[in-house]
Amino acid sequence: MTGKVSTHDRGDGARALARASAGAALTLAAGTAHASFLSGEALDTAADIMSWVVIVIVPIIGIAVFWIVHVMPEKIAHRRHHPQTQAIQVLCLLSLVFGGLLWPIAWLWAYTRPVAYRLAYGTDKHDEYFTELADKARRGEALEHELDTLRHELDSMHARGTLPLNLAQLREELDSLPPARPADVPVPVAAGARGD
Repeated sequence: MTGKVSTHDRGDGARALARASAGAALTLAAGTAHASFLSGEALDTAADIMSWVVIVIVPIIGIAVFWIVHVMPEKIAHRRHHPQTQAIQVLCLLSLVFGGLLWPIAWLWAYTRPVAYRLAYGTDKHDEYFTELADKARRGEALEHELDTLRHELDSMHARGTLPLNLAQLREELDSLPPARPADVPVPVAAGARGD
């Protein structure tokens, strides 16, 4: 190498010098920086409000969300007529005490079908399921296949000898109810309910 500088190297140096000059000019042209758009008393008032929000409102919302999330497995178990709803409820309350460590177990338990419970008691539904469906039948809102399923489950529990007294009385009452409407017949709507 003879030490010659190519025209390509001179162009890169000129561009770098131009960029540095433009950056220095922009830096010198910039005004003073402000940390906030507020100043004086307005800044103090805004800081006071923000501190109260962080100290009071955020923890209240956090506790409420924590509570709602920890009660969800109980609500799910109740909605699915899980036969072990009370045990899931206890696990949810214990999870609140232990900082949420037991919550995933309660969540999974609420979604599982209790196979061993069905083997022991002949059903995988809570007693409230049967009473709610019977109330629906008393009002005439139960479909024919719902009543057939209810009768079949109560009969299978009775055959196993695991039918509680209140459900045995419910089974006898089902025989005296008028026949249920078929599934394809619409529910009659009162004249005032249609907006006539």
